[in-house]
Amino acid sequence: MEKVQKVHRVLVHLRKEHEALRCVGFLQSVTGFFSSDDQAMVRCSLDNNQFILSSGEGGTTPLKRPSCCPFKQLSVSQAVALPLDVQQRGVDVGVAVLLQSANQRVLLTRRAATLPIFPNVWVPPGGHVELDETLLATGLRELQEETGVKLEEEDVSAEILGLWESAYPPFLSRGTPLRHHIVTYIVLRSTLKDTQINVRPSPAEVSAFLWVGTNLVRSIVSSVDGEEGVALPPTVSVSQVSGDGAVVQAEVPVSFLSAHAPASGPDVERISTGTRFALDLWLRSLENQMDTPGI
Repeated sequence: MEKVQKVHRVLVHLRKEHEALRCVGFLQSVTGFFSSDDQAMVRCSLDNNQFILSSGEGGTTPLKRPSCCPFKQLSVSQAVALPLDVQQRGVDVGVAVLLQSANQRVLLTRRAATLPIFPNVWVPPGGHVELDETLLATGLRELQEETGVKLEEEDVSAEILGLWESAYPPFLSRGTPLRHHIVTYIVLRSTLKDTQINVRPSPAEVSAFLWVGTNLVRSIVSSVDGEEGVALPPTVSVSQVSGDGAVVQAEVPVSFLSAHAPASGPDVERISTGTRFALDLWLRSLENQMDTPGI
């Protein structure tokens, strides 16, 4: 087993059928461990502070990486040039929460401009899994810390939608990767409508938020890989968060919903690629609910 940094967070461990469990190294592509493609179906579990991904029959959770994933393109010379403490890191585990209201809308937040990773990018609330914490507990904690929405486990039904392999920076053309995560996207289904949920974001984390319904989500996920998606309205109403936490409504150009990460230069305001993946899975989960007898 390769040496990794002293563990302060939950790390990803991998197992292929009939092979021993191992902690994955920072430089290894997690998706590439299971498939030469950019996606695989896996089993996932959190046991004894180890996030375990395994292959074999029964794998029902989609795992995906972007086609530009630095960890499948990293050369040997680029890898050895990374600081030793970075090379020895494992792969962290995050949880991102798609809070679904009773009227089938989900909450997205724009990350604060001062954050060091993915500033001004729209994502669901989320963060790292802490030691001795369940995935659901992480999601509920991060939801409250970032948006002020406090829910108890008995207030929601939860389901893992999929796993996304995330790197930062997301392109080698913007620098060698310094962060490597597996993001676990979870849908939390509330019995409250979006108008009944009091969102009070932390301005240190969130600069705006937006409830999106199924029609808008379909437009977002149809715009992939630079292709034009379903037509969007010219503007969309978002809730802007000031430095003191005050929330005001504003009509903003809708272009950020279809914007994509540039391969070079500064990033742009956009929906993250992983979020598009998760929103697509969310739409499919709604369709499956409607197709299930009794739902």
